[in-house]
Amino acid sequence: MPWFQTTVRLAARRRGFHLVTDEILAAIPEIESLSVGLLHVFIQHTSASLTINEDADPDVRVDFETAMNHAVPESLPYVHTMEGPDDMPAHVKASMMGSSVSIPIANGRLATGTWQGIYLCEHRNRAGSRSVVVTAWGEAR
Repeated sequence: MPWFQTTVRLAARRRGFHLVTDEILAAIPEIESLSVGLLHVFIQHTSASLTINEDADPDVRVDFETAMNHAVPESLPYVHTMEGPDDMPAHVKASMMGSSVSIPIANGRLATGTWQGIYLCEHRNRAGSRSVVVTAWGEAR
């Protein structure tokens, strides 16, 4: 079973939910050599997260941001505030959303549903670039 791994540096993005599927796939073309396998994507940060959801309607991204801000408001009396009022809420959101996603590989392609894509969930107002470790393994074609 071959294993492939790389670290992808995603450009800094504004706060919100951003589709990064194409960037992830471009970084690990070895997926095409697998008949069956698994892709694992892990973000190396505590104030951003990853998720899989609808990739067709951009309104979904707006609604995700609205819902997360409602669920985790910046107005709570957080103790950890040294890095600004958006920092602790960003940590909470990242823990709620998760630090990784795993996706099956079938016949050299991700076995996602018709409307599914990988999101970088940026929870900071002014974050820098983000690093994700991308690992694929499986049976060679």
